[in-house]
Amino acid sequence: MSTDRDDARQQQAVTYAAVGASQAPDLMQYPPAGYRPLELRGRIGHGDDRWAYAVDELLTGGVYRGAGMGVRITPVSAADAEREYQPVEFDEQGEPAEPAQVGAVDEVYTGSGARHLRAGDIIVVGLEVRRSIWLPLPTRVVLLEVDEGRVMYAVGTLPGHPFSGEESFTLEQTDDGSVWLTVRSFARPASWWAWPLLPGLLLARTMIARRFLRALMGPISAQPA
Repeated sequence: MSTDRDDARQQQAVTYAAVGASQAPDLMQYPPAGYRPLELRGRIGHGDDRWAYAVDELLTGGVYRGAGMGVRITPVSAADAEREYQPVEFDEQGEPAEPAQVGAVDEVYTGSGARHLRAGDIIVVGLEVRRSIWLPLPTRVVLLEVDEGRVMYAVGTLPGHPFSGEESFTLEQTDDGSVWLTVRSFARPASWWAWPLLPGLLLARTMIARRFLRALMGPISAQPA
């Protein structure tokens, strides 16, 4: 369930300029100036059942819940969804296959009725206490790509988050059926007083990224998230 504050966050801008830079091939060598990069990649299973399970978990917030976090998702407003830009799609030869478009994409739901993320959604994670989120970390979905064998989304930090930066999750199924998750991010403290805590914050980022990988390795539920 969203709150008035979450609804107000839909009007806020992300707290960094390099939107999309988590997808840069050379992120680890050349992150945005002043930011610290992170990349972790791991095999989370094998087969189509694991793939379908991981996609639903990733796109419904299960990757956060499996890492021990509370999560609250506020859907993008209808007006903002209609302004969403869909870039040109290319085929395997690099030729344009689908033209660029502006407009809302269809909503997708799991078998149990959970809604998949869409670009513009607000995601707030933190410590869940009696169905409330404490120490909230607000972000917005700034990128979303869903293709056969590859699903990626990235979230950007909003005001109130202790970090400034971006984090992305990429699921891929390789030709041998293996399913892989890659977590990439770049971040820096959002406030001057947090800079002395930077070593501890960076360690926490790494530990949480490892939890994200483990979150999608668990037993496959009989009923999707």
